[in-house]
Parts: sequence; structure tokens; C-alpha cells
Amino acid sequence: MRHRFLNLAATLLLAVAPIQGIMAENHVNPFLQEYSDKYRIPPFEQIQISDFIPAIKAGIEEQKQNMFAITANRAVPDFDNTILPLENISPILDRVAGVFYHYDSALSTDEFAAMAEEAIPLLNEASNQLNLNDALFGKIKAVYDSRDRLGLSPVQKRVVEKYYKEFAERGAALPADKKEELIKVNDRLSQLFIQFNKNLLNATNSFFVTVYDEADLAGLPESSVSQAADAAKERGLDGLWVFTLHAPSRLPVLQYADNRGLREAIYKGYTTLASFGQNNNYPVIEEIVKLRAEKAKIMGFDNFAQMMTSRVMAKTPEAATDLLLQVFEPAVKRSHEEVADMQAYVDANNGGFKIAPWDYYYYAEKVKKQKFDFDESEVRPYFALDNVLKGLFDCAEKLYGIKMVEMPDAPKYMDQVTVYEVVDSKTGEHVAVFMTDYFPRASKRQGAWMEQLQSCGLYEDGNRRPIVYNVGNFTPPSGDQPALLTLDEVETTFHEFGHALQAILSQAPYRSIAGTNVDRDYVELCSQMNEHWAFEPEVLKSYAKHYKTGEPIPDELVAKLEASSNFNQGFMATELAGAALLDLAWGQTDGSNVNVPEFEMEFAKKIGMPDEITYRYRSPYFKHIFGDDGYASGYYTYLWSQVLEADAWETFKKHGIFDKKTAASFKKNILESGDTEDPMVLFKRFTGHNPDSKALLRLRGLDK
Repeated sequence: MRHRFLNLAATLLLAVAPIQGIMAENHVNPFLQEYSDKYRIPPFEQIQISDFIPAIKAGIEEQKQNMFAITANRAVPDFDNTILPLENISPILDRVAGVFYHYDSALSTDEFAAMAEEAIPLLNEASNQLNLNDALFGKIKAVYDSRDRLGLSPVQKRVVEKYYKEFAERGAALPADKKEELIKVNDRLSQLFIQFNKNLLNATNSFFVTVYDEADLAGLPESSVSQAADAAKERGLDGLWVFTLHAPSRLPVLQYADNRGLREAIYKGYTTLASFGQNNNYPVIEEIVKLRAEKAKIMGFDNFAQMMTSRVMAKTPEAATDLLLQVFEPAVKRSHEEVADMQAYVDANNGGFKIAPWDYYYYAEKVKKQKFDFDESEVRPYFALDNVLKGLFDCAEKLYGIKMVEMPDAPKYMDQVTVYEVVDSKTGEHVAVFMTDYFPRASKRQGAWMEQLQSCGLYEDGNRRPIVYNVGNFTPPSGDQPALLTLDEVETTFHEFGHALQAILSQAPYRSIAGTNVDRDYVELCSQMNEHWAFEPEVLKSYAKHYKTGEPIPDELVAKLEASSNFNQGFMATELAGAALLDLAWGQTDGSNVNVPEFEMEFAKKIGMPDEITYRYRSPYFKHIFGDDGYASGYYTYLWSQVLEADAWETFKKHGIFDKKTAASFKKNILESGDTEDPMVLFKRFTGHNPDSKALLRLRGLDK
């Protein structure tokens, strides 16, 4: 889940002359006018790469005009003449930025990437012009200072407070000389983020391992072998097999390949990603860390982590670290037990070696089979993507009363994309538009995410409903075999749709507080919560059906899946908490004389990271924290949200996973509310109590 650095939100009450643009050969730039689709879906088939820069420049000009209209207004600043216009300060920028950032992650062709190097500094300029405008901040502050006397509703008052807080956090209250320093730092950081992401994408696409002997494929699932053969053909290597660093190729090798050398090659390729040659991200990281330390000083903080945590529920790096250690320490203890079990398996089978990091997935699978008589490959035929989506959508209908209706004629940017209209299952009323894009390609970054092309809330022409999308990099179809998802991919599908639900169902009246526009350490609650339904026996029986026979998953497999659900939690919690602790450590350094691999190694020793486990993301490919500022000094929020999620799930389990009253309360207080109230108030309204930090340990089986 990501958030944009530009806040181009909801209603413009000012009359602004429309800006039209006619391109060569009568091509009309689609960003320069309202989209004609009744739900405002972008006309992707009309969008050309050459449209972006002119539209961004036109949007910057529109933003200038609208800012001037606010600041030149002689009326006493109030909600209607200051805050509401900010909600939709530039409709043009809103349209073009929404598509730009989506393409930047999901469709970054060479042509687009070249254009993006010009576009991102322009968008950064637009952000600086808005956020650092003295006169504009003066108007916002005037409304903020008089907010208790303006007769505002509680929600309007919260919007005012949010604008004031965000503008102050972005430097609006700084003196002129400090603003100039901040602009320089932000401009350089934006360039470095571009370089980091470019290096990462290029490094990922350039690495592959070729297998020449079919015997070296022993242990791998048929689907993985078939994909490797297809990947080889694409490279002109017919008759061979190629494995890449994309998750659907990489993870089966680590989990199933009997050939230890193949596992090691893939593991080392991944963990040294973007660490050398022309795609080396080490110098990029070193400069980012140094600039972030400078930025924190400009903003009046001791370090970057202090600045970032002050804005969310944790408040301090120390509090965030304390939370992480509550999970990390028992997780490490459990991981030692897991390694001991694996080593015993190796020794019993005359392996003659010590467990190494590239052995973890493989031997965890062996021990899992030994302990639970369960092999993930047994259940995979029951997880065809279409079946998983049916289960996902059925849960949403049963819990929240919404239905997905495919829109085959809707605009889309690729044939792989599927577009749905989300409707009220009882009335048929339009709720939202939802798009999916699930398979890897060279122009798409790794991972999975949710974002919006349009938020719900008040616009210049009235209220609109959201346009939301989920993107993934799941195992694609191969030959006559449909896309058969791994357990992790099934969980990810439910996770990202949990984010989507928070946007789809939002009833917040203003865009700045709608959907996922909530505190960073609260935003993962809905996504992680939604994962739980994926593997509940009642749900599994309804959607997990064999892709060939249509037979539902046997009770025996469901029981094994449930019994093994907490297996390997030491590893998973250790690598996640380790990465979060590393992130906070980067945020607390001044960046001087930093050597990235040495920093990582020394910190791993300091916290007691087991030799057999590395951070979930090593720094050169830790896009969450170095690809932009989104989760920088904030990756820990996944763990804090897991505390909330574990506690909230206990509420569902107590009353029933489809209990109507519980689901209605979760929908109203969590999914629909956005940032209309303090998140802790909303959480307590749903659960009836403060978050219980022990709930996560109970859920993961780490309390024993």
C-alpha cells in the first residue's frame, strides 16, 4: 500500500477557465478535460506518453491560478473559501498524477521511464509550490486558529486540523531560508528515488539462471518447470529452463528445488539485487540517508526517524522499537527451534552440511511435511485464480453486502486487466469501480499493492465514488494450466483486497480523509484483517475447488492446512521485524561515512539476527523505504497494524466470522470511516477495548 506525496483532493468552488490542449494530428490530450466515462474511468486507449508532460505543466498552472484565488480572497478565511478549494486544487493534476503514478509502478516501459525523469521533478515542483506557499499557509492557519468558533461539524474540524498539520509537517511554517534548503533536499531526493527504482527494475529484469540439465529441476512443481521453459523460449533458449527473480519464479526454487546449488544461485541473486555494477543502489542509499538526516534537521528534529514517527501513533522511534522487540525476541527464539528441526532432518538424511539461508524455505517444507504430513503442492491445484477471486468476492458480499459485476467493455490499459463495477448486492446501486492486474511483466515492479485513480468524496461537480485497483505479480497461466496460486499469493490477494475494501466502502465526505487516507500505522489493519477469511475452513470449502475436476478441497487437506497454519512463524516474524528494525536504524543515522553492507551486517549482529535469516528486504531492494518516503522509518507499522488486526480478529472469532452484527460494526467503524475520527476511537468502538499487544503473539503462536 502506498500514498502519494501530492495531496490533490476534493472540491473546487472557484471558476477556472478550462485549459484545452490539441496535440499533433488532432489528438486531444485526455488529461486536459473531464473524462467522459460515467464513472470517470481514464480513457486509457487514448492516453499517449507525450500527453503527460503538457498535462502536468497545465495542471501546475491551474494550481497556481487556484492558489491565487484562495490567497487573494479578502473574505475572512473559513472552511468554504479556504479548505474546500484545497480539496480539489487542480483537477488536471489530479487526473494526470493518478495515471502517472500507476504507470510508474505497473507499466514503466522504456519510453515512459524516460518521460518520468522529467515528470517527477515537475510534480515535486507542484508539491513545493502548494505546500510551501506562505500566503496559503497563512489562510489555513487562520481557519485552524478559529476552528472552534466557525460552527464546523466534527468532521470538518478534523479536516481543518489535518490540513494544518500536514502543511506544517511539509515545511510551510519554516522561515524562507529553511524553505529554500528544504526544496533543494526534496528535489534531490526525488531524483534519487527515480534512480533507486530504475536500478531495481533493471537489476531484476537482467538477472536469470539458466538450467541445462533436466535432472537439476528435481523437486520443482510442474507449473514452475513449465514457466521456466516458457521464460527460456522468450530468450531464444528453446529446450532449456530459465528462472528469474520475480516471485512466481524465485520462490518455488527456494521452496522445492532439490538442487542445493540452484537454490543458492537464486538466493544470492536476490539478496545481492541492485548491489553492484551499473545498477548498484549502494551509493544511492548513502545519499538518501544523508539527505534525510539534513531534512530532519531543517524541520527541527534530531533525526529522520524522530520526524517520521512523530506524525503517527508511535510518536517516537523508541516506542516503535520497543513494539518491534516485543515480537522480534520471541520470534528469534522460535526460529532457533525451527532451524534445529531442519538441521535434525538434514543430519538424519546424511546431508553433511549446516543449514544456510538458501536452505530455509526448502527444509522448512520438509519438516512441515514430516510434522503435519502436509505439502503445499497438494493444495495448489485448488487455488486457481478465478476460484480464489470467487471466494474473495463471495466473502465481501456476505460480510459487507457488495457484489462484483465484470465490465468487459470498460477502458483498460492492458488486456490482462479486469474491470468490475462494485454494486450494492440488494439494491444494485453503484458503489465503486475495481480493477485487477495480477501477473508479472518486465515493465512492472515486484510486489503487490492497492491504489486509487479516484477517491470518493466531494468534487467540483458533486460527490463521486472511488476507482480502485489491485496489482500483483502472481504465478501466471502456463500452457493449458490456469494460474494456480501459492498459499502466499492467495493470502496476498485477500490482503490487497482488504485495502481496496477500505477505499471502496468509504463514506467519508471529503477526499482528504476518505478511504486509506489514514495514519500510516493504521492503514494495514483492513488489509491484514481480510487475510483471515482466506483459509477459514468454512470459506475454503466454498471456493477451493480442483481446477481439473471441480471437486472441493478435501476435509483432510483443510485440517492439515489449519494444523500447520502457525508453522514457521519464527522465520516470518523475524525477517519482518528485522527489516522494520533496520529501517528505523537507517532513520536514526546522520548518514556520514555510511557503508551500506557494513551497516546492515553490524546491525544484524546488534539485534541478534540469526545467521540463517536475512532481513525481509535488504537495503538495495527495500523499495518501501528507499523508493520513496512512503514507509521510510515506518515499515514497523505493518507490525503495529498486526497487533490491531490480531485483536480485531479475536472479536470476529468470538461472535462468528460471518456474524452480521460484528461485520456491520467493522464496516461502519473501520471500513467506511476513513479518517473522520481518531483511529484509536474507531478501533475501540469496534472491539470495546484498547489494543492488546499480546493478541499478536497469541495469533502467531509465539506466546508459548
